[in-house]
Amino acid sequence: MGKLYLLTDGAEIARRRKLVAPGLLVEAWGDLYDAGHFWMGEGTKAHLDSTGPPLALRLVLDADAVSVYYGPRLCDVESLPSEESLKSRVLSAHGIGVAWITFDQFGERTTYEPASPADPIFYLRRPGGHAAHIWRLFRAKDEAVVYMGEYYGKDSEAGDWAQSLPVGRFEELLARYGQKP
Repeated sequence: MGKLYLLTDGAEIARRRKLVAPGLLVEAWGDLYDAGHFWMGEGTKAHLDSTGPPLALRLVLDADAVSVYYGPRLCDVESLPSEESLKSRVLSAHGIGVAWITFDQFGERTTYEPASPADPIFYLRRPGGHAAHIWRLFRAKDEAVVYMGEYYGKDSEAGDWAQSLPVGRFEELLARYGQKP
């Protein structure tokens, strides 16, 4: 896919955001646990870099290191957020993967009210999209294995996805796949 970036200059991100051409989407997700840190993908970084010298990076991560499970009932694909945005959002909450849970194993629409931005269940859709998508973030592989087994029932694909997560925790994700610039 591409790269995901960790940056720490929020003031410069905000300044440049105002300089980006109208109509271009800039999505920088504030880290929920490390104040002053921001996650973004290649598209956003390119838009911001077009307004001045390249932004200083703290860490670069291959986007493929963050796993996404869409499942067998995926619908309203025109409203799905970009993977760049979704994966940046996952990293901002110190997740290692995310599953689309808009519909459960019985085909029923999931209803949930997140309690805070750190809640592992969140809504995210493409800007201008008509359908809201519900996502379940995983901060640990064992958490994903248990949840996917319960949520998707006998769907072996969901269990296989959880078992295939390449790391156990966020810190391991950064240590294994993160690169200092």
